Amino acid sequence: MFKFLRQYITHPRSVGAIAPSGKNLALKTMEPIDFKTAKVIVEYGPGTGSFTKELVRLKSDDTKLILIEQNKEFVKILEREFKDVKNLFIINDSAENTSKILKNHGHKYADYVVSGLPFTTLPKEVSINIFNETNKILDKGFFITFQYSKVKKKFFESFFAFHDILFVLKNLPPAYVFVLKKNKK
Repeated sequence: MFKFLRQYITHPRSVGAIAPSGKNLALKTMEPIDFKTAKVIVEYGPGTGSFTKELVRLKSDDTKLILIEQNKEFVKILEREFKDVKNLFIINDSAENTSKILKNHGHKYADYVVSGLPFTTLPKEVSINIFNETNKILDKGFFITFQYSKVKKKFFESFFAFHDILFVLKNLPPAYVFVLKKNKK
């Protein structure tokens, strides 16, 4: 918890909260995923692994889980925590490079993308780059991200089609889970 808070203080635009996401938010974020059919799941900004723990618990051994984390301190934590997990790959890079990262792992598409990135505080250009990359690599699955408000909903709608919005009251602060589909424009 202290390491997370220190990273928030040091990098407030890229670490969007003072504490890791709660278990209720992690579980709600997993609901739209069909773990029986998922072959490739990408997680943007796993931080210290709140969502990753649930993804690891629920995924099949054959499913590739690719974590993309830009913060080097969080990468070290993830490497210690998940070093023995089969088909889990931790990449110290930006989600802006997702298609290249997937290609390096032998895939063009991901079935699901789960995101803990703080799009309300990320620079707009970075968000646009990430959304364009996400549309490139999503085939039929979902882009699932959470936000603490709906303030960026219209911005999301300019890149994705909304499938659902889930609300998690039992999280500090309460959060919205946006379940998005590739925009067919």
